[in-house]
Amino acid sequence: MTDLTQLEADLTGRIAAAQDVAALEAVRVEALGKSGSISELLKTMGQLSPDERRERGPLINGLRDRVASAIADRKAALEAAELEAKLAAERVDLTLPPPPERRGRVHPTMQVLDEMIAIFADMGFGLAEGPDIEDDFHNFTALNFPPKHPAREMHDTFWLPENEQGERKLLRTHTSPVQVRVMQQGQNGKLPAWIAQGQAPPIRVIVPGRVYRSDSDATHTPMFHQMEGLVIDRNIHMGHLKWTLDAFTRRFFETDAVVTRFRPHHFPFTEPSCEMDVQCDRSGGAIRIGEGSDWLEILGGGMVHPKVLENCGLDPDEWQGFAFGLGIDRLGALKYGMPDLRDMFAADVRWLEHYGFSAFQAPNPATGLS
Repeated sequence: MTDLTQLEADLTGRIAAAQDVAALEAVRVEALGKSGSISELLKTMGQLSPDERRERGPLINGLRDRVASAIADRKAALEAAELEAKLAAERVDLTLPPPPERRGRVHPTMQVLDEMIAIFADMGFGLAEGPDIEDDFHNFTALNFPPKHPAREMHDTFWLPENEQGERKLLRTHTSPVQVRVMQQGQNGKLPAWIAQGQAPPIRVIVPGRVYRSDSDATHTPMFHQMEGLVIDRNIHMGHLKWTLDAFTRRFFETDAVVTRFRPHHFPFTEPSCEMDVQCDRSGGAIRIGEGSDWLEILGGGMVHPKVLENCGLDPDEWQGFAFGLGIDRLGALKYGMPDLRDMFAADVRWLEHYGFSAFQAPNPATGLS
């Protein structure tokens, strides 16, 4: 018959000597497991006489309870020691500076867009939007593009396949279609709420958005961002256009030293038309606005063509206006010294960390744009 006192001494000694939870678990299985030494003793109780069971039963059950209690106490002690060791190894030195926190950056295009919107909003311009996929009428015909105009050709415009009605949609080549939607009379209630609806003059809006042209090099990309402006009122003339663009340029480049000049040009949707240059310095491989003796073209504009007004349901004998267009990405590259427009769309996080802006630097014409 097993000596219970010796068995208990052996088990409690091994429990006390266990150096980790795994070793303690091995002792528990050997003693209290399905085939453990104490479990085997309990199985023999059925073979004993009633008198032997009354004598030996309490001794075996007491042994089982004491061993289980010793195992639980040792496990708690081992886990506490393990936690203490882990806390000591992973202690944080609160005197050290915290590790740098990675933060998102505002893309330069979005920063420049916000700057431009802030300037024109301060001048009283509203904001209008329209779809990226347009029809021929809004993108070309309403804007006085002749049927054989080069811009309609495949090498300039991204055309989509014909639909069931035989109509070919296209990716808009400029944001001017939104100007048409703003001027176009009699269309209210037929378009989604986010698309600009026709409104009665006077009109003063800017139209930012993505545009698409089949062109790609260091200064051109197949998709880029453009902002156009439109003013329709009575007795509007080129002097109003010139003042608006001069004031915008000085505020955008944040210097009163900006010098501009206007050259005659041709656009189908404006007459007369012009391109605006700014004086700059190209020496040293960089372009600096507001100094030097070189010139750089940055935008185009002119008086809205009478045919465009007629196509939109406005009487050109009563209403006049001007329109202009600026490349958002290109102006941003000039202001912030980004040499290649293609980098703006390369999704390179390193480039964005260098040229990006803090989300807390919201442009404000009163306190500074950038």
